Amino acid sequence: MSEVEGQQAGRGAQGRGAQADGPRAAPGLNVKPDDLPANWVMADKIVNTTPRRNEWVDVPVPNSSGTVHTWVVYPDGSQRVGAVLVLHGASGLSDWVRGVADQLAKDGFVALVVDLSSGLGPNGGNYDSFRFMDDRMRATQTLGRENTMARIKAVRDYAAKMPRSNGKTGSIGFCGGGTNSFTLATDVPEHNASVVYYGGPPPAASLAKATAPVLGFYGEDDARVFATVEPTRAEMKKLGKAYEAYTYPHTTHSFLWMQDLGNNFGATADSWPRTLAFFRQHLSTPAPATR
Repeated sequence: MSEVEGQQAGRGAQGRGAQADGPRAAPGLNVKPDDLPANWVMADKIVNTTPRRNEWVDVPVPNSSGTVHTWVVYPDGSQRVGAVLVLHGASGLSDWVRGVADQLAKDGFVALVVDLSSGLGPNGGNYDSFRFMDDRMRATQTLGRENTMARIKAVRDYAAKMPRSNGKTGSIGFCGGGTNSFTLATDVPEHNASVVYYGGPPPAASLAKATAPVLGFYGEDDARVFATVEPTRAEMKKLGKAYEAYTYPHTTHSFLWMQDLGNNFGATADSWPRTLAFFRQHLSTPAPATR
């Protein structure tokens, strides 16, 4: 039995996440726990009051005249650490996604939020130039898979070479961004770790190319995505690829964002520490001395 198979067997047949000390009480929508990403209510405040250094950079895309508008937030200190790409879903870049990046930086990683709608807005604008979310979604959909991944790969290459980076890269994505995070594991041999939150897998033919380990989190009430978990688990096991999947009962799609519904907060409290442990292991980045 492989190490990954042993971990899955230890969780039981369903691979359900569970906190060792029992369920953690939800703090309420207007409270942001120190050790978890902000929910949809608190994200704006967190992003706009963060004490961590942050900046916007425009990353050139090879073989193109375009750039990717990218928000970078840095951890305290000067040591070299792992860099994590934060990949938004279909609705686009938001303060909530930036809040996830801020939490990653608080936890000791360089975090980079990729704006896939870069240059596609009115007058060549970025995500904040669109008047309506639907317009941003339609514009991003015109990229197609190849151009989408070209933008993400450009930021990954940039992240690996940053002065604060130790050269190792991870990714975390939500919904369609989860699929893109998984795709980095199959398409970029230099990538080190991919985390998927309620996103489907890439095409089955791509799974055989996976080189980086993949960690996924899924809500059982998210019927469309949840239906992909067991087939993906079976195929990755057959291929001998590293894939761990945690599923949560009474939990919806977008549970890390909508922490107030059903078991969503319980899933958040269980999945985030697992995410950090995964990145610490595969990106060679210890926890900060002080937080």
